[in-house]
Amino acid sequence: MMERYAIGIDLGGTSVKYAVVASSGEVLFNGQLPALAQESAEAVLGQVLKGVEACREYALSEGLTLAGVGIGTPGVVSADGRTVLGGAENIAGWENVPLADRIEEAGGLKTLAGNDANMMALGETLFGAAKGATDVVFVTVGTGIGCGVLIGGRLFRGYRNRGMEMGHITVKCDGEACACGGRGCLEHYASTSALVRRFCELNGGRDVDVNGKDVVLFYKEGNPAAVQAMEEHWNYLAHGIASMINLFAPQRVVVGGGISEAGDFYLGKLREGVRRQMMSVCGEDTELVAARLGNRAGCMGAAGLVLDKML
Repeated sequence: MMERYAIGIDLGGTSVKYAVVASSGEVLFNGQLPALAQESAEAVLGQVLKGVEACREYALSEGLTLAGVGIGTPGVVSADGRTVLGGAENIAGWENVPLADRIEEAGGLKTLAGNDANMMALGETLFGAAKGATDVVFVTVGTGIGCGVLIGGRLFRGYRNRGMEMGHITVKCDGEACACGGRGCLEHYASTSALVRRFCELNGGRDVDVNGKDVVLFYKEGNPAAVQAMEEHWNYLAHGIASMINLFAPQRVVVGGGISEAGDFYLGKLREGVRRQMMSVCGEDTELVAARLGNRAGCMGAAGLVLDKML
């Protein structure tokens, strides 16, 4: 089969990552720019366009024909893959943005957009830890919790592309308020942000400048606050993943995000909790594995959106 090429864009609250990706999964060119997410939607669009142009220039210099542009973005994207409807609290004014139209008008390349967690899931399924599987749950644990689901080799996104917000399933019915407007959400209790917040609470408000990696290090050193915070984190996250297994009975659950790279012990503890909570008949064929593509997953999945037309 002839090799094909596409631009993949992974937009986040901090950076715009961009890449030229081959249909074989090889990343030929990549880079990143600050997202300017706190300025305005126009500022963010400007950065995305700069990333696209850098990729176009590379492709031109190498004599490559581009199939189009795929973009992974926070928030809810319209079912046709063209407009960001809203739901991206980390980007100022990122509502009703005709993202695909703007990119096509500027560069003339066919463009499709999708939710960033869905693009990561697609990347891991096409090129990474879930390659060869048809039924996959991808969970990314970071500032929030994102989720992507493939059923029968196709992304499942709910009616009009509005579903799969795993971070906002309820794990504590009388729990604290979440930024989404609900209460007791998984994201509020099991994200890396939640882990750090809980550690600081248990540590009497000290070490307020720590991050998730610091808490893991303190855990390994036996710090009591870190040990309790990590155990609570695993417990809540295991409940959320077990619920997804009971719903979808996937072949693989792929866990990504910076904290998932803490070491084998992290996934080992998570597997123990999931096994305790899931229905064994639903999860008897499920492997829980670490993501392989790291911060390339979003770009690779977004490019795959165009290359494989998996909208």
